[in-house]
Amino acid sequence: MSLRSKFRTPHTNVRRARVAVVAAGLGVSLAGGAGAAFAATGDAGAQAPVAPASTAVTTAAAVHQQADAQAKAATHAKQAAAHAKQVKAAKAKAAQAAAKKKAASWIDPVTHYKLTAKFDDSGSHWMHKHSGQDFAVPVGTAVHAAHTGTIVKAGPHGAGDGDAYGNAIVIRHSDGKYSQYAHLSRIEVHIGEHVKTGDEIAKSGDTGNTTGPHLHFEIRTTPNYGSAINPVTFLNKMGVKV
Repeated sequence: MSLRSKFRTPHTNVRRARVAVVAAGLGVSLAGGAGAAFAATGDAGAQAPVAPASTAVTTAAAVHQQADAQAKAATHAKQAAAHAKQVKAAKAKAAQAAAKKKAASWIDPVTHYKLTAKFDDSGSHWMHKHSGQDFAVPVGTAVHAAHTGTIVKAGPHGAGDGDAYGNAIVIRHSDGKYSQYAHLSRIEVHIGEHVKTGDEIAKSGDTGNTTGPHLHFEIRTTPNYGSAINPVTFLNKMGVKV
């Protein structure tokens, strides 16, 4: 045996020791499996910890969930805004339809009334039979246009139909009928004025030949006295319950 092989240098022994340590560390790493792994660095064999893969997966899932929640919230906000817009449009359409229907319909000329003298009644109060329907209401009650039309008569002395009517108004309607309002305390429209269904045209009163405050209401086939028809029967046909 040579002296060279018998007596190894210290450097050789150190290198072998390092190889053994690295091999031992690698064995531990492989045996650990899913546990903590270590990487050898530098000649000194320093080892740094590596984060488990499960932590990265959990973080990615949380980010994905947050992004998904934000996307859903944005979608819900858009849907809510679209729904609110649809509701607003529907309400506007309904209001327009109601206004259009009201303009095309007939209504009672006053509210909160009591029916008294009826059409075609006879008695000492009239030279002939009663030509309209009386609505008993306090003086100053708002009188409304029963239907859309144009004012053709307005003034005292029954607006030309006689003193018995007191202050009176006559409206011409597009269907060829006329409505008359009498015994008024105040007239609020003028001849030629266009009015819509429900517009206030006067205040009720006790002028002319009366036995108490009320509104005398007629439906006529002409603007003049003597052409009246039963106003309650007419309004019922128009869908108005008197």
